[in-house]
Amino acid sequence: MTWPKPLASRQIALALACAALVLAAWGPQPRLPVSRFDGLIVLDITQSMNAEDYAVGGRPTSRLAAAKLALRRALEAMPCGSRVGLGVFTEYRTMVLIAPLEICANFRELTLVLDGIDGRMAWAGRSEVAKGINWAIRAADALSGQPAIVFVSDGHEAPPIHPAHRPASGGEAGKIPGLLVGVGGPLPVPIPKLDPDGRRLGFWGADEVMQTDPISRGRGGSVAGERYVETEEARPPPGWPTTGNEHLSQLREGYLRLLAEELRFGYLRLDDVARGAQALAARMQQRPLARVAPTRVSLRPLFGLIALLALVWTYRAAVLDRVRGRTMQTRQAGQFEPTRV
Repeated sequence: MTWPKPLASRQIALALACAALVLAAWGPQPRLPVSRFDGLIVLDITQSMNAEDYAVGGRPTSRLAAAKLALRRALEAMPCGSRVGLGVFTEYRTMVLIAPLEICANFRELTLVLDGIDGRMAWAGRSEVAKGINWAIRAADALSGQPAIVFVSDGHEAPPIHPAHRPASGGEAGKIPGLLVGVGGPLPVPIPKLDPDGRRLGFWGADEVMQTDPISRGRGGSVAGERYVETEEARPPPGWPTTGNEHLSQLREGYLRLLAEELRFGYLRLDDVARGAQALAARMQQRPLARVAPTRVSLRPLFGLIALLALVWTYRAAVLDRVRGRTMQTRQAGQFEPTRV
């Protein structure tokens, strides 16, 4: 096999660089099967999410603010072709704010909606997390393409629910893929009390919130303290939160894990904003949250890299040829130099 001469090889490399630059400028975008996130992100905006047990930049930060920051960073790491929708949960319902949209073409709109989510959007003070997840499943089932669910919550039910009267799961378990993201710290912290404009009025006291579930308290009737028959026989499953300290809040991780297991969802704890954002972005790009779908992929970076390598080869070969030429001239001049005695 004979290799092309140096001049010919430089010409070939230069022609390859020109062709690659033309293709990079043209920007072909073939449709290839690629795994991309396609889901609805639901944020818990109930009052316990205002508890401050995170720190960002050395300053105390609420659970909701930390979750929004982690989600924004996760969205920034999402590749083009991913579809993201946003919703909020309070009381017992989930409301979809924006249906899933392609992230690159609608990134500004998605981040504006995310930044605008706060506790002032809540329409009720209750926090029935299990029912909220069921509503999110129904919403995803009704949307085009049945997107996956990423439900962000601290798992704090208010008022507490009795283990014998838990809400039924929404639809067939596993039909809609999902991920429960637990936010909050392991230690109980006070829950801020805010007015409708978001101004702090102090913290909720023990005498201002319901400490036990309504069923265990009995019901009004001719017999004082009359209870439901099932109440005495019910035993809470493993991971069920204890009651009696409901004016304080902490991450109910065992409860969220229990719900995730029953719904065949995944679970992820947001222990830190930076690490949590990376872990969240990674989970959102994996199955079952991500789906393989035909996606337009830009080949501009590939052709640009080919052009760069070809130009580097061209100039490298030219420099080497020049150095070799000078070396040969020096040797030839030395051969004819007269010998000095």
